[in-house]
Amino acid sequence: MSSTIKQVRVHGPGAVSLDRVELPECGPRDAVVEIRACGICGSDLGYVRLGGVAGPGPEPMPLGHEMSGVITTVGSEATGLRPGQRVVVHPGRDDIGRIGNGSPEGGLAEAVLVRDAAAGDRLFPIPDDMPFKVAALAEPLAVGMHAVDQADLAPGDTVAVFGCGPIGLAAIATLADRGHTGVVGIEPSATRRHLAEALGAAATVDPTSDDVWKQLRRMHGTTSAMAGDAAATTGFIEASGSGKVLREIIDNAGRGSRISVVAVHYAPVPVNFLRVLTGELTIRGSMEYPSRFRDAIDLLERRDLSPLVTHRFPLDRIDDALATLRQDRECGKILIEMKS
Repeated sequence: MSSTIKQVRVHGPGAVSLDRVELPECGPRDAVVEIRACGICGSDLGYVRLGGVAGPGPEPMPLGHEMSGVITTVGSEATGLRPGQRVVVHPGRDDIGRIGNGSPEGGLAEAVLVRDAAAGDRLFPIPDDMPFKVAALAEPLAVGMHAVDQADLAPGDTVAVFGCGPIGLAAIATLADRGHTGVVGIEPSATRRHLAEALGAAATVDPTSDDVWKQLRRMHGTTSAMAGDAAATTGFIEASGSGKVLREIIDNAGRGSRISVVAVHYAPVPVNFLRVLTGELTIRGSMEYPSRFRDAIDLLERRDLSPLVTHRFPLDRIDDALATLRQDRECGKILIEMKS
């Protein structure tokens, strides 16, 4: 592989470009992965808007944290790995930097240096028959999976997922895989509602035309609350990113409900703590992944999540891909593919 690669980097607020950069040298504990597919997500749009993780840094910031590819180089201490292995890259490590989230590395590139691959929790082999476009779903699937974990659900619990973008859809796929049959997706996009049902939702609701809480009472039944009957929905996954939606969940949830907040809320959201108190609600944030990242890859082996991918672009069309994510409210997961 050439010592230089194409890499997508953020240079400042609204300024993103495909640059030619030097590929760092592979150290004894490192590995180099030739990227085959990498997803883009809402956090990437946030980085572009801000000019970095929380604003411009001293150097341009590489993007891309949803990666699959092939190992090309392995350091002498990275035992158990070999060139030619097909892998998913785990991007999250605070101690050595998060790939595509503020470190010098990013997956929207022809190749990426995976530092400390010898630690054993950075590169996960995938089956030979798993397409790279499917393997690249492991990271967003792990995010949705952790959101479900944070809702602390029991078998038979009813669940409402607000927002059926890629993370909400990943949560729905996880719930279906775990046997939850009363999952309802709430989403204004007809395309995303269709995807939610294809991935395991029992029903979907269009909040622009239906009374969401009336529909949840109809589908999940009712339970008593201080202000009258409430929907007997046990768990709520907030994946919409709308402060209004989060407030409505808190105001309408039944006694003892659990709310998992996985969407990024950049603006403060007022909370009615009287409702939290009287409803004995549990509200938990959900950040990143389950303790066993491999669980996401195992789920990809069991269930066909390929319908989640609705758009695919080559690396040279990164501007078009970002524009599609920014403007198209009907899209599912958008992938950048370097090779088939």
